[in-house]
Amino acid sequence: MRVFVTVVDLGSQSAAADHLELSRPVVSRYLAELEDWVGARLMHRTTRKLSLTAAGSEVLPRCRQMLDLSCDMQAAVSVPEDAPRGLLRISVSTSFGQAQLADAMAAFVKRYPGVSIDLQMLDRTVNLVDERIDLAIRTSNDLDPNLIARRLTVCRSLICASPAYLREHPTPQRVEDLSQHNCLTHSYFGKSLWHFEQEGEQVSVPVQGNISANETSTLLRAAMAGAGVAMLPTYQAGIYIHSGELIRLLPHAEPRQMNVYAVYASRKHMPAALRSLLDFLVERFPEEPAWDTGL
Repeated sequence: MRVFVTVVDLGSQSAAADHLELSRPVVSRYLAELEDWVGARLMHRTTRKLSLTAAGSEVLPRCRQMLDLSCDMQAAVSVPEDAPRGLLRISVSTSFGQAQLADAMAAFVKRYPGVSIDLQMLDRTVNLVDERIDLAIRTSNDLDPNLIARRLTVCRSLICASPAYLREHPTPQRVEDLSQHNCLTHSYFGKSLWHFEQEGEQVSVPVQGNISANETSTLLRAAMAGAGVAMLPTYQAGIYIHSGELIRLLPHAEPRQMNVYAVYASRKHMPAALRSLLDFLVERFPEEPAWDTGL
């Protein structure tokens, strides 16, 4: 199974043989033995490339699960339960990863030195199984019901602009005034409409501007450079509000809140490292996050 998974991941039998320090004939023999045991052909083999058969696509994720279980069994008897180890692949947005999760992971591996973290900063929704992601941090109010989610904390946003921008433009007094400003927008969230809760009512305001981006770190830098008004998460913008590099606008109108979740594919055979990481994240990111203090 390890040979089969390695061949798929590396794309060739020769690469897998080099990686596993086996001969090419041994790799071919192991693949043939696995196919005999399963009772089906797992890969189409040509001189140019390998591709999975329908049976191979079914068998591959199960092989990964069995290999993970094997590693977990070995770890359970070789190290104490309170000493997790192994590699965890984590998917997170660029903004949350840079602003909050990188520091959190530094603290986590300091607490659990046997664990390694592969942090994938991706501004798209990944398929956890296909991309071999152990845990994804997602900010959303609409999660995939087929995944398991553990809520971590709340994600609030605020409206802000730089002092330089506000010296050249009138400060908005009402949310409706935003339609007269150059608004820096997210490509996928609120591209042309920003939603607020104001005095217990839901208010939506049409916005437009000359800069949009698919992740908020870019919008943050553009706002600090005086390009316009931005809606940014407090976990990212709070430090710049406190320093005066950004000015909070319309504090009486709160943009729509979202939740931050830790999302994973299955509770079965969960490695000790992943269990420890989930508990650590719940501890690290409480219901009322520290980054909202004083805003």
